[in-house]
Amino acid sequence: MPKNKVQFQRGLSLHRFQQLYGTSEQCETALFNKRWPYGFVCPKCNHTEYYQLTTRPLYQCQRCRSQISLTSGTIFDSSKLPLTLWFLAIYLITQSKDGISSLNLSRMLGISANAALRLKHKLQQVMKDHDDRLQLTGIVQVDDSYWGGQRHDGQRGRGASGKTPFLAAVSTNCKGHPIHMRLSKVQAFTSSVISRWSLQHLQPGTIVVSDGLNCFSGIGQAGFLHESIVTGGGHASMQIKVFTWVNTMLGNVKKSIHGTYHSISSKHLPRYLAEFCFRFNQRFNLGSMIGTLVKAAVNSTPIPQRILKQAEIWLSLIHISEPTRPY
Repeated sequence: MPKNKVQFQRGLSLHRFQQLYGTSEQCETALFNKRWPYGFVCPKCNHTEYYQLTTRPLYQCQRCRSQISLTSGTIFDSSKLPLTLWFLAIYLITQSKDGISSLNLSRMLGISANAALRLKHKLQQVMKDHDDRLQLTGIVQVDDSYWGGQRHDGQRGRGASGKTPFLAAVSTNCKGHPIHMRLSKVQAFTSSVISRWSLQHLQPGTIVVSDGLNCFSGIGQAGFLHESIVTGGGHASMQIKVFTWVNTMLGNVKKSIHGTYHSISSKHLPRYLAEFCFRFNQRFNLGSMIGTLVKAAVNSTPIPQRILKQAEIWLSLIHISEPTRPY
């Protein structure tokens, strides 16, 4: 039986990573090349000529004399952690298929649990912002799902309290192979919410397939070609081939989250879902995933602690509910 070329990629070994990003100088060079791929550009006047100060790690524009550091205005701004630790964290997060908890990350990096949690949430937010710019196309399988909820409150299914609704979507090519995935936390499963989600995350001309839930009529209301298939629910509905990939992705994500993190606050759930989406969407070239995330990080604005706690500021269409615990 032939091996799956994507699944059996070599990726980037730890030894090779150390050769590429093992020193501060190598990390700074990589960061400079990702931030200014065509050479230095002053953020104030767009001039390309600069001096590099010898007394401080700053670049000074020859025209306007403004000074800028390599990390200012990026996700690394004002961080007390060296770039070597940031790059190692990026390596561990991107090359781990099931993710890595902040506690385990703190042990491997040799930093405090709080510092590891802040670092991880910042990188997760960068992943989310990066993937949110990507619109799904082709044939898209969509399904509704829930995270968390009370286990022993006498209610089951959709009526159970504390559940956090989120939408799962997988785009496939003409051969039925999965290409990109999107997991989005939503306020509720209503046609208006689904319509707004469709306009934000789907390209014009996309064909969407969903089950018979009434809220998915919002896809057609948004102007997309939509086919609704009544599945009847239960285990038999999981065997319908047209929903194979979206059901597979939901199962994999939930198992990974339960196995790696055990408990996730509903407020921060979008970041954890985005982390899995980012790795899946970049899976065709594991070795370049580090460079992709570094480039997204230097093009991201700083995220201070107060913003990390107020996760709803980063979500314009996807609203936040109260924290919950997993099943």
